[in-house]
Amino acid sequence: MRILHTSDWHLGKRLESFSRLEEQKEVLNEICSIADEENAEAIVVAGDLFDTFNPSTEAVDLFYKSLKRLSNNGHRPVIAIAGNHDSPDRIEAPDPLARECGIIFAGFPNSRIQPFSLETGLKITQSAAGFIEIILPDNPVPLRIITTPYANELRLKTFLNPDKKEESLRTLLKESWQRTANDFCDNKGINLLMTHLFMMKEGGEIQEEPEDEKPILYVGGAQPVFTSDIPENIQYVALGHLHRYQEISGAACPVIYSGSPLSYSFAEANQEKHVAMIDAEPGKPVSVKKIPIKSGRRLQRKRFEDIDAAVEWLTDNPNMFVELTIVSDTYLKTEDRKRLYNVHDGIVTIIPEVKNTVTSPLGQGPDIDLAKSMNDLFDDFFVHAKGQKPNERIKELFKEIVGAR
Repeated sequence: MRILHTSDWHLGKRLESFSRLEEQKEVLNEICSIADEENAEAIVVAGDLFDTFNPSTEAVDLFYKSLKRLSNNGHRPVIAIAGNHDSPDRIEAPDPLARECGIIFAGFPNSRIQPFSLETGLKITQSAAGFIEIILPDNPVPLRIITTPYANELRLKTFLNPDKKEESLRTLLKESWQRTANDFCDNKGINLLMTHLFMMKEGGEIQEEPEDEKPILYVGGAQPVFTSDIPENIQYVALGHLHRYQEISGAACPVIYSGSPLSYSFAEANQEKHVAMIDAEPGKPVSVKKIPIKSGRRLQRKRFEDIDAAVEWLTDNPNMFVELTIVSDTYLKTEDRKRLYNVHDGIVTIIPEVKNTVTSPLGQGPDIDLAKSMNDLFDDFFVHAKGQKPNERIKELFKEIVGAR
């Protein structure tokens, strides 16, 4: 069985004042083409389908049209779960109609999909809270998927076991996944886990969440989940949330963040985007092919000490979004700023970097280094205002506030 894994579409997301909708149309068209060219038999979309709880009409229209095309008129199941940017109720609302097209939505960790069958031969043969078994039109091997859409830690514990809210989230998830896998996931079918959570190797380094992303760690979110919590009879874990394609170690099977199909912040500058294509057989290790995505404007961070050099580079690289840093002895002149904007329509921001740091008015504040990131500037401000560095909880709260803008 061939399964395509994608995630974090963030339909409707903007880059400052720039709409990304046309790029999103292009990239979803490319994903549909990849699914056809690679003969994908099923599609999994691991959350953050939209960028907000209340997406625009245009984003919703693009979403449903893309899923319908991916479903190939009910011949190819599309399974999509809610992420931390999505409204679970909104995601599940069209479920009765979507099922007629072979599109299956799960908004909550305990969502139960009613069994159904289509004239194409696609059908759900078994279901439970957070689990579905699917038979494809031209493949007798059952596809089993444990689905765990995003919910904050309190809600996850309530969904998993309301009588054991004091137990750690990891323990409850591990028990729930293992119980479901034991009940339904033998070696006669393809067994997947699909979730939108922060997962890492136990004892490993915590990966940075995407810049401008709504964090899901700790502050109103959830603790990291370990790859060692994955049941051994699971053959592949399809993850959503982190925007860079990456495999997380520490499990007996591939545990992969497919990443976002477009770069959505300058922390993702120069990233190549991908989807994952999985080849699976019952009872055997899966193979995974990382397929690059070519659509969309790349994001670049560029730094110049000369306006003429900046103009030359911008002229030679028109199809990009750019965060431009201009180094000079004084503030950037108005005529130079106009000159830069006139040669390139994708300049998101221009950061003037003064060689000598600027002292705040009246000499009463700290030196301000305009080349620093927002998080570092916040740290400096906090030290100036409070006389000490912010603790990790305050830093995470600041990240959450920035991500919710």
